[in-house]
Amino acid sequence: MWALRRAANPLRVSARQVASVRSCASLDVLLSADTKNAERHCEQGCQKSCCCSTPKPPACRLPFSSGWSMWSRSFSSQTSANSGDKVDDLEDGFSDLEVPPEADKKDVELPSEESSDDDAVDGIGLLGDDADAKPDKEPMKKASQSPLLKVMLEAPRNGVSGTLKKWLDGGNTFDRSDIFYVIMNLRKRKFYFKALQLLEWLEDSKVIDLGERDYASRLDLVAKVHGVYKAEKYIDSIPISHRGEIVYRTLLANCVSEANVKKSEEVFNKMKDLGFPVTVFAINQLLLLYKRVDKKKIADVLAKMEKENVKPSLFTYKLLVDTKGAIRDIAGMEKVVESMQAEGVEPDLLFQATIAKHYIFAGHREKAEAILESMEGGDIKGNRNACKILLPLYAFLGKKDDVERMWQVCEANPRLDECLSAIESFGRLGDVERAEKVFEDMFATWKTLSSKFYNALMKVYADQNLLEKGKELAKRMDEDGCRLGISTIDSLVKLYVGAGEVDKAESILHKLSKSNKMKPQYSSYLMLLDTYSKKGDIHNSEKVFDQLRQMGYNGRVRQYQLLLNAYVHAKTPVYGFRERMKADNIFPNSVIASLLAATDPFNKKKTLSDMLE
Repeated sequence: MWALRRAANPLRVSARQVASVRSCASLDVLLSADTKNAERHCEQGCQKSCCCSTPKPPACRLPFSSGWSMWSRSFSSQTSANSGDKVDDLEDGFSDLEVPPEADKKDVELPSEESSDDDAVDGIGLLGDDADAKPDKEPMKKASQSPLLKVMLEAPRNGVSGTLKKWLDGGNTFDRSDIFYVIMNLRKRKFYFKALQLLEWLEDSKVIDLGERDYASRLDLVAKVHGVYKAEKYIDSIPISHRGEIVYRTLLANCVSEANVKKSEEVFNKMKDLGFPVTVFAINQLLLLYKRVDKKKIADVLAKMEKENVKPSLFTYKLLVDTKGAIRDIAGMEKVVESMQAEGVEPDLLFQATIAKHYIFAGHREKAEAILESMEGGDIKGNRNACKILLPLYAFLGKKDDVERMWQVCEANPRLDECLSAIESFGRLGDVERAEKVFEDMFATWKTLSSKFYNALMKVYADQNLLEKGKELAKRMDEDGCRLGISTIDSLVKLYVGAGEVDKAESILHKLSKSNKMKPQYSSYLMLLDTYSKKGDIHNSEKVFDQLRQMGYNGRVRQYQLLLNAYVHAKTPVYGFRERMKADNIFPNSVIASLLAATDPFNKKKTLSDMLE
């Protein structure tokens, strides 16, 4: 089959296991059942009303409660038993475990944090009938290949309507296929506002007939530009005949993208109320949501999946494997893989890369190397598409010779994604000069580069604490007309924080995000909060915490933990913190519980060495 079968501890599936999987149609039937942790969870004062409330009567709605079936409970309890507090320690994802920029970040969080919106249309399923299968990607058109794209790129940000009217008055026509490419290219360049104006003008002018996917595409752009609440309101203006499943699916995906748990659950149940069937896409979105913010709820989703007889897709298995790997539950991860193999679902390169990544960071080097060998195939030159994925994996293993070997396959005639992967990989190895050379050599082939490639090098500088180089690159980006996006800002924040200039880092974060009208990354705020927390700076910690909430980042445990740490380091009691968490529907893990005990003014038995005495 594939590499896992040839690893040091091969994953094999017995006939009995295959029969069990197929008879139960359950993703989790192979996982060991242990209900005690789930029961103990409710007994220890859970403060989440959505978790331990009385289950709703049976209906065609998702029960967001703790009433799951035996096999679903086993997923939750195994997560708790194997991981302890690692679930919450790793809650914010693998910001340091990137795999190359080819994967769908929205689903498996594998690539670097450039943007989760690059493939938004594909991921939501606006381009094809299969919501979960990504169509073959079309290359990004150059402006010279599409006159309309050239016009749109040159149009003033707020002058799209006039530009399009002038285009039409000039005797030009609108071809649907060209419009498709223009919108896709604008999305790739993150010109969401221009893409939205184009769709708005097309709808208002009625120069072409719009279908359900066109309305869904506009809704997606409304959500990106104005937020999910405006997007939800836009649905009322869509003709009833075009308010189909894909429109609500698009809204659901954007709610999940913002980690808006309440709204995501509302939209999911609204889709059920409207009579739409539960699809694997909707299930995957909920899995993705809870993978990010509340892994204990994954069991609810799996129970719903079994009840509705929804067949898992490759994405489903990717999400479950990544969830298990993220908490270092390698045995659980392997059992999910066995279940997938028994169902006859074939892994792709990215799926194998996900498993290899988790093997690497769990210390299973031999298993990881066996997978990488299989991914290479017999002739890596004839399997060049694997190079961009293998490059960072070999870098994570510290195998510089293999990184060089992969790059030699590509170096003579490199592709953009291979260059990006090489910059990141050499940077991971600490070979800054080699990363810089790859970057500079790109200009011999491509005269101009998008900000994504500058950001890759900027991240290398940030990881190596090279502040001056980072500042020079930022100036060069500005001179070259490159937009300083949220990834650039994140790297600059990291550079200044690493240099001990926290105030400067915070100033840059606010000024650049405000001037460029961007929502900064969660990690940018978290770096500031972590730094202030370690200093015991309660005032600034509370300020950054409040900014996180204002930006919509209010459903994650990590920020509460860091804020509590600020009080601990300041040796100051905190009042009403449990109530604050309860109001935000956050359940304290054991780490936060110990911090609450340490900062409770009414607790006579102090912990944490008596407030770090």
